[in-house]
Amino acid sequence: MRGCSWCFHESHSVSPKQTAAIAQSETLQALQIAGTGRTPTSIPEYLHNTYWWAYLHPRAVHIFERQWLVNLILWGNFASLRVAALQELGDVINGRVLQVACVYGDFTEHLVRRLGPAGSVDVIDVAPIQIKNLQAKLSNPQHVNALLQDSSDLHFEDGSHDAVVVFFLLHEQPAEVRRKTIAEALRVTKPGGKLIFVDYHKPMALSPFRYLMVPVLTTLEPFAMDLWNGQIADWLPADISVSNVDKQTYFGGLYQKVVITR
Repeated sequence: MRGCSWCFHESHSVSPKQTAAIAQSETLQALQIAGTGRTPTSIPEYLHNTYWWAYLHPRAVHIFERQWLVNLILWGNFASLRVAALQELGDVINGRVLQVACVYGDFTEHLVRRLGPAGSVDVIDVAPIQIKNLQAKLSNPQHVNALLQDSSDLHFEDGSHDAVVVFFLLHEQPAEVRRKTIAEALRVTKPGGKLIFVDYHKPMALSPFRYLMVPVLTTLEPFAMDLWNGQIADWLPADISVSNVDKQTYFGGLYQKVVITR
């Protein structure tokens, strides 16, 4: 997820390199599940080195795929932030939606529940184990196309989706990758469509989380402070025009929702 990697950091006997080998060995099976014949980009080095224990390790899914846990990690705000993101899509979705990166918890399940007769959801992730987990946990997977892709190099045509959702991914990416992810997400959003980001944000001065979260993020989320101290709009590509940028903050400013309309 995103959003859940700062808590319960465990030590395991499997090294990051061993984990990487395990993850890569699952690629063919994940491709079969995803239904794409395209050879995926290898798992990024920063993901191997920083988040192997949360997203790539064989025990990661077993540990983190618990609704109560992802809600705890977000200080009880998972459901409200999920609703904040999905309400931008409307009660009934009849267009094509892209979810960038799989999410621990029931985010995708609730997204699928909003689909109308003409609605569809594509979900991409660069980790085969996350694609497999998504397919396993959805009660209605036939409405979801799970695809093994890198968020910074999407395999979709320009303007291919009516809406794109990026839920707690940006804070886990280095700035140069984050910039590419935002550019790609915007590129595949059709003119007039929405690009929705939900992620961390620098809390208000009086919020205790402004100080509590600093050691947490600097220790376990090495790229998060960069996002915290900047603005998502700062990473928008100059060559793609947008018609509106709307930003809202939640929980004393610790979280943000940024909606970009093309």
